[in-house]
Amino acid sequence: MANFLMPVGHTISTDTRETDDALVDTARNDVVIERRITVGRGPIGDIAAGDAGVVVANFGSDSVSILDPAGRALGADVSVEGEPTAVIATRDRAFVATASASHDAVSVIDLETRSVVATFPVAFGVTALAVSPDGKRVYAGRTLGDRVDIAVIDVVAERVGTIDIGHGPAAAIDALTVDPSGKRLFAAITDAGGSRLAIVDAETSRVQRVVAVGSPIRDIAHIDGTVYVLTSDRAVGGAVHVIELSTNKVTDTVEIGGAPTQLVMSPDHARAYIVDYDRVVVLCTLSLEVIDALSVDARPSCVAPGIDGSQLYVADYSGTVNVFSVESTMEMLYSQFLATDPIALSAPRSLQPVAV
Repeated sequence: MANFLMPVGHTISTDTRETDDALVDTARNDVVIERRITVGRGPIGDIAAGDAGVVVANFGSDSVSILDPAGRALGADVSVEGEPTAVIATRDRAFVATASASHDAVSVIDLETRSVVATFPVAFGVTALAVSPDGKRVYAGRTLGDRVDIAVIDVVAERVGTIDIGHGPAAAIDALTVDPSGKRLFAAITDAGGSRLAIVDAETSRVQRVVAVGSPIRDIAHIDGTVYVLTSDRAVGGAVHVIELSTNKVTDTVEIGGAPTQLVMSPDHARAYIVDYDRVVVLCTLSLEVIDALSVDARPSCVAPGIDGSQLYVADYSGTVNVFSVESTMEMLYSQFLATDPIALSAPRSLQPVAV
């Protein structure tokens, strides 16, 4: 499908305020709230952290806000075409999905110049967004009636292709993610018959395998040979399903209750941050146990870990970004190991040389 590159957008100033509260929010004390930044542009729909800044989608004001890389102050607001519904940040770019009365689009923002450098119309119903590891391809899950597909945006060549996924009653693509090699794409699909994970060859644009999940999918994350699938329904509430790609089967399920909407992995893959109705649940991926629950003043809407995992950004529906400091996972595990009772060992035996 042909594509037209249309540079749009401009940078405007803002008056974001910062509050340093330094409040301990959890009993474990390994995740501590450092400060709150009031963006003041209405509810925040999505947030992402890149090397050059933290990007906040203000879907009520047709703009994104860009915080400095440390998440301490706001540098600028950038206007976009329509309501921003999803955002992904890379080293120096942000990709923003927008919805308007005429069409949906994906805008490319230069985080250094704080301006929109390109906009790609994608016709209809963008429901999920992902980007390849090299930042050259953007994948946008789309829904139109009973049909679902993935628009593949080649940012360098400035063209858009399509991966056909299929169709079904009330079908929708709920989430997308790409593996670190960029060769496989994972799409979460839900329709009237249930939900499933589609594994797509990104090079041939063909669906390789489909794994049945069941409950409506809210989000997915990929780690090595494992995909974590967040689901939510009225019967069970929230749950995380673990799919091993070597067998293409669900090997474990953790029930967390509530009504979660988002799942994001920490950079070291040891924690999963799950946005629930009034809290952010912290799941240890090593033990598959819930180890913490974070609360903020307003309902949390989305989360994003910092590049090195030492900070966690929790945005809420009041238009505030809550910045948490996060203790190193290895230090936390090591401290727990030291806190255990000593193990009694027998004295070592003296060894005699073997006669030859």
